[in-house]
Amino acid sequence: LTHLRKQNKGSDSELKGEKDGASDSEAKVDSGVPEVPVPADDTPVVLNKALSGLSSRWKNWWIRGILTLAMISFFFLIIYLGPMVLMMIVLIVQIKCFQEIITIGYNVYHSYHLPWFRTLSWYFLLCVNYFFYGETVTDYFFTLVQREEPLRILSKYHRFISFALYLTGFCMFVLSLVKKHYRLQFYMFGWTHVTLLIVVTQSHLIIHNLFEGMIWFIVPISCVICNDIMAYMFGFFFGRTPLIKLSPKKTWEGFIGGLFSTIVFGIMFSYLMAGYRYFVCPVEFNNDSNRFQVDCEPSELFQLQDYILPGVLQSFTGWSTVRLYPFQIHSIALSSFASIVGPFGGFFASGFKRAFKIKDFANTIPGHGGIMDRFDCQYLMATFVNVYIASFIRGPNPSKVIQQLLALRVDQQLHIFNSLKAHLTEKGLLPALEGAAA
Repeated sequence: LTHLRKQNKGSDSELKGEKDGASDSEAKVDSGVPEVPVPADDTPVVLNKALSGLSSRWKNWWIRGILTLAMISFFFLIIYLGPMVLMMIVLIVQIKCFQEIITIGYNVYHSYHLPWFRTLSWYFLLCVNYFFYGETVTDYFFTLVQREEPLRILSKYHRFISFALYLTGFCMFVLSLVKKHYRLQFYMFGWTHVTLLIVVTQSHLIIHNLFEGMIWFIVPISCVICNDIMAYMFGFFFGRTPLIKLSPKKTWEGFIGGLFSTIVFGIMFSYLMAGYRYFVCPVEFNNDSNRFQVDCEPSELFQLQDYILPGVLQSFTGWSTVRLYPFQIHSIALSSFASIVGPFGGFFASGFKRAFKIKDFANTIPGHGGIMDRFDCQYLMATFVNVYIASFIRGPNPSKVIQQLLALRVDQQLHIFNSLKAHLTEKGLLPALEGAAA
């Protein structure tokens, strides 16, 4: 019996040793990723002094509120300055978001002295921007590109040049591989490319949305901002039920309150903007004045129409019809996405930050964190708006077709003219058009 007890004690001690070893190994795994240095608080001294008597909860509330109003004011200022300034701001925000994410990777892995990591990251950013903005220039500035010989050559071989630039970076990465750090270097290679996919590709979609009309840029962004503010307000005052473990401060009360507030805001804000050509007309480049112009005859999407209300709403409101812009109906889809799916961009960012034990991507905006902390939902929204426009809104663009036709040789233009004439004659439309012209 004594012998058996000794054996049991020995086995117990071995099991305990194994558990301790496992916990130590788990701790090592968790600590295998170095913590990113926490940035110092850069809240303006004036605000710190003015709010020194408040609790940390209310102090943070006032700081976030004041700086949110400042950011909204800046947002309306750049809208007033026009589409060109908006595009420049999108590019600046893209670069700052890329820098914040790449800096996290550099801070985590800099102790390994991996060569060329930041250099290659910024080089790939340059390559991807060259490709996307080159495509945009060729698409929207076609006449200007064809008019200037250097631009025409760059446009013709644009994709080949872009591919050659990327291959150069690819070869540089292969040459930078260091023995014993191969896996880590490939991790960072993937890190850079996923960052490019998340940040650069989607910021390019934001600019495409802008060319469809400033309303497709302003309303979605405003819906995300409204949802962020109202979800915070409802959660701050009424929040009791946790929503998701990734973001412990998020509550169901804030989520639901933000949803209904954003839908109401989207309908009202869309009604306000749909009446102005400056917001609803596509942004086009005028080749005569070499400037952007926003002037057109608004499409049916931005013309008031009567809609018959369902019987339930008629009995509740006393109205049989309601006069709305069709865009307001689309705004319900935009605001619903901003409220229901958009926050998952924020949850994704929260999980990313928790993985690296950081609170914010940076401390650029006191009380809000970095630029990426404010735009984590915007990039997801930009992709949705672009897909939504392509699926439900956009049709063939006659002006682009004409631009492409004018770039053809004369004999090709005549062939297309005769083919089109024969088609219209077969349909019985050409005689009617000639009679109307006569």
